[in-house]
Amino acid sequence: MAAISEASELNARSAWAVVDWFSDALDKTRFEGRFVGNMSALAVGPEGRVAALADRSLLFHLDAATHEPVEVVALYDENGKETDFEALVFDEDGTLLIASEEPAVRRFTPEGKFIERLPVPDSLLVEPRGRAVVNETFEGLAMQPGGLTLVASMEGALRGDESAYVRFQTWERESAGGEFRTGVQWGYERDGGLSLSDICASGDGTILVLERGFDRSVGNIIRLYLADPREADDITGVESLSGRDGVRLMDKTLLVDMVDCPPLGATNKQSQANPLLGNIEGMTITETTPDGRLKVLMVTDDNQSDMQTTRLYGLTIRLPEL
Repeated sequence: MAAISEASELNARSAWAVVDWFSDALDKTRFEGRFVGNMSALAVGPEGRVAALADRSLLFHLDAATHEPVEVVALYDENGKETDFEALVFDEDGTLLIASEEPAVRRFTPEGKFIERLPVPDSLLVEPRGRAVVNETFEGLAMQPGGLTLVASMEGALRGDESAYVRFQTWERESAGGEFRTGVQWGYERDGGLSLSDICASGDGTILVLERGFDRSVGNIIRLYLADPREADDITGVESLSGRDGVRLMDKTLLVDMVDCPPLGATNKQSQANPLLGNIEGMTITETTPDGRLKVLMVTDDNQSDMQTTRLYGLTIRLPEL
């Protein structure tokens, strides 16, 4: 593991975020015969362990301190098939809500047994049934404080919406353990050429949003934003999201463009403007400090490629006042 103190050069480059450390210890390893990689999402479970979701229908539980695998669970859908799972959160009862790109959100027991499937609005289904594009559906999942609102982010735009705008779908319930029903949608404007890879509830109603992309001239582009849906309009009935229709989108604030981070001694098998960067797909908040800062854990998806790396990052985030 490489590390850097919070009193680093990055403080002069980002007022809100510090990359404290990174680790390649998981890269190209195996646990109980399973390849440890292809990571899509992270979440902290009730016992404090970190769950790492692989898009090959595997859920790895990592030790909270060492981040070494301690358990692996195979996941299958309601038909007993493997699925391209992309995002997850834990519910208060310890069950897992996991999103996939069909699109779907399913609930599983901690042991990986399928329980139920949440309703998804027709417009978010893949065309021709809906307006979503293949492989550009649910990519992030977050549970708002109190556990009554679940949020899923789309990776890309719907047909009919301008390409810069993506939708966040919510589900609401009246009490913990109750049935989720579809709720409002919010609009979000992503940066040009980037897509959304994950979201995370910050704890105050705002949402951390991870935008990523790849450019052959610079390599991976990774930007972390804070989005505020509290004043955003419900766009459920908006047929064409253009940014010129009087609809109020979520406000967003850049927390860090990771290309500006010190490389911390990292190396990379790909050409990168900053060798620290990779194909970051997942993130979770592991701790909120007494002074309100967030400890954030991120992970890359190596796509099981010799040219990519499974890398963990630890960040400290100070939220701006909105």
